[in-house]
Formats: sequence, structure tokens, C-alpha cells
Amino acid sequence: MSENLQSAFYAINPPHAHIIQDDAEAITVAHRIAALLQEGASTRDKTRSVPADVVDAFSNSGLWGITIPKTWGGADVSWATLAEVIAIVSAADPSLGQIPQNHYCLLEDIRLQGSDEQKRFFFDLALQGHRFANALSETGGKNVQDVSTQLVAQTLASGEAGYRIDGRKGYCTGSLYSHWIGILALDSQGRANLAFAPRNTPGLFIIDDWDCLGQRTTSSGTVIADALQVPAFNVFPTYRSYESPTLAGPFAQLTTAAIDVGIARAALNDTISFVQQQARPWIDSGVQKASEDPLTIHQVGVLDSRISAAEALLERAGKTLDRFKNSPNEDQVAQASLAVARAKIFTTEIAIEATNRLFELGGTRSTQSRHNFDRHWRNARVHTLHDPVRWKYHLLGNWLLNGIRPARHDWN
Repeated sequence: MSENLQSAFYAINPPHAHIIQDDAEAITVAHRIAALLQEGASTRDKTRSVPADVVDAFSNSGLWGITIPKTWGGADVSWATLAEVIAIVSAADPSLGQIPQNHYCLLEDIRLQGSDEQKRFFFDLALQGHRFANALSETGGKNVQDVSTQLVAQTLASGEAGYRIDGRKGYCTGSLYSHWIGILALDSQGRANLAFAPRNTPGLFIIDDWDCLGQRTTSSGTVIADALQVPAFNVFPTYRSYESPTLAGPFAQLTTAAIDVGIARAALNDTISFVQQQARPWIDSGVQKASEDPLTIHQVGVLDSRISAAEALLERAGKTLDRFKNSPNEDQVAQASLAVARAKIFTTEIAIEATNRLFELGGTRSTQSRHNFDRHWRNARVHTLHDPVRWKYHLLGNWLLNGIRPARHDWN
């Protein structure tokens, strides 16, 4: 490549993570970390920066290792619990709630396609507190599955078998904060493989160029591989997860939906506080406080009921995945995708509605920049663009009317 490449700097400290033992502890720790992350969330959004000690506290809490199987030393929490953990953290700071989302998906790729030796090595890294970030998508293709990054077999300078990777990736969430990057690349047969490289590997460049209006501190920028060399041990045949029935797709969607319901709950919490403390009732309401305005009361009730419905569907989807986790068949994968689609519809739509209603119920004064309430809408608007919810309706209708199973990929 002709570019003069240099990775962005971020202080990466040696990890020392706590190991969470079970689901109950995971929920307890999630609430504790959420309280920590909520403090300063608005400031971080405004400055587009996250102090290293904040990210370290999050990953060292042990929450990033809770999906690792018990065989390899993890808590192996239920996926319903994982969704709840992500929602709890995302209600405090959805940008930081998103940065381990792909980390969890990468761990699932390892669980599905790794050898015992690979699982032992990479799961141990995660339990220590190493953070994995993704370099999967590309921004220049005709659709999200159009990948041009190549994986070319070659003998490495060390003499061991390995690969060379060349390509440019976008939407690489958490890349700035990562210890390792998981890169999706096509082998000589055009099959998708996942290759892991430590962040300081020669030929690997992290570009901190994420500048979208929401989810500002996810570090979802660019990663470039320029003659990057990785040993064969670090490569996983992830294409197999979609050639045969697995829950890789529904799992990814579940974790994504959990972020959106967290955003919705955060917006409602701020709506309630603002209405109680600063908003004014409408002149025709005949009441003294905005919190006594009957139409405001109605709208808050509507929001809470819809968020609760989204949370319930998310939990039900998680439990569906839990039932089918081991050796799912095609029908079970389809049922899991359908369950997650129902949840995703509700989490998407209520995230956008709740973040918009905050201003309607709070009034003009709620739009003052000092409150930074617009971050909720910006976060919801950007994150819900991950994949179009209109296609979830199509997925459900096509199954009900025509018995057509959802296609197997990361977005179903």
C-alpha cells in the first residue's frame, strides 16, 4: 500500500481481570460497572475520548470473559444473562456497552471452530482480560458481505506455516482499545476465515477515524492490514459456522439488540428525572407539576410498557438460544433467528421512540447543550443502523406465510 501508515496511540495496559463464577455474579458486577461507566458518560461523548483506566476497569471486571465455557475456566453464563449484562451496561454508556459486543462474537467463533489448543490459548487470554476487537466489515463493497481482504498462505520468517493478509476494514468497533484484532479474510477458495493478530504486529494499523454522530467512543474506525503476517495457529475457518447450522448469527443479533434496549432505558430514566425536576406542565392541564400532567403520565407509561416488552422479548430470545446452543439443527437455528428478530424489532423501534420522546416531554429546555440528552437519540439512531429492521418484518412474514427459513449469516 502507498499510504504512510501509522497506528493511533492508546495506552494499553497489562490486563488483570477478575474471573466471574456464575450468572448471578455477572449481573451483580454488571450493575457495579454500570454505575462506574455512567459517571462521565456525557463528558466522554462530548470529547470523543475515553481514559484508559475506564476501559481497563470495564474489562478487568471479568465481564468480558463470562461466555467462556466452564471447561476452559469461564462462567459460561446463559445467553439470556449475557443480553441482560449488555443492556445494563449500555443503559449507562452504550458506546462502552458496544465495545465488547464483537469480543463476545469472536469468542463464539473460537468456541465453534477452534481446536482444543486454540481454545486453551485464546480463552486463557480473554480470562486474563485481553480485549479482542473486530476487523470484519469493509466499506467499499456493494453490500456487507462483499469482502476483498485476502488470506494468502506462506512460510513466515520464523519458518512456521502462516498467512499474509492485505486489506482495509471499516466499522472496527473497539479497535483502538484492543489487545488483539480479529480480521476476516478470504482464502484461495474464497472462503471466510478469521485471523487474530496482536495489536502491535508489524503490518497492522489501527486508524482512529470514527466520526459518526452517535456511539462516538466505540472506536469503530479503520483497520489496515499491509503485508500482515499471522501464524496458522491464529486462523479459524469461520465459514464453517454458516455452512452448517450454528447459532453464530442469532447470537450476534442478540448482543446487538441488547445495546438498543439499554439506550431506550437510559432515555426513559433521564426523561423521568427531567420531568420530575425541571419540565413544566402545559397550561391547559390544570396541574402544578409536569409529573402530574395527565398526557405526560400517559406517555411515560407507554414508554415503560414498550421498553418492558422489548426487554421481555430479548430475554425470551436469549432463552431460546440457550435451549438450542448445543448441536442445533436447521429448524432450531431458524427458530432462534425468528425469536431474535421479534426482539430486534421492538428494541430498535423503542430506542428511537424513547430517545425522541425525551424532548417532547421535557420541553425546549431539555434540548440545552449542557444536558447533552441528544446523545441518546444520536446513539440510538446510529446503532440501530447496524442492519435494517424492515427486513426483520420480512423475515417473520416469509416464515409464517411461506415457511422459508431465515438465511444464515451474521445479520439473522
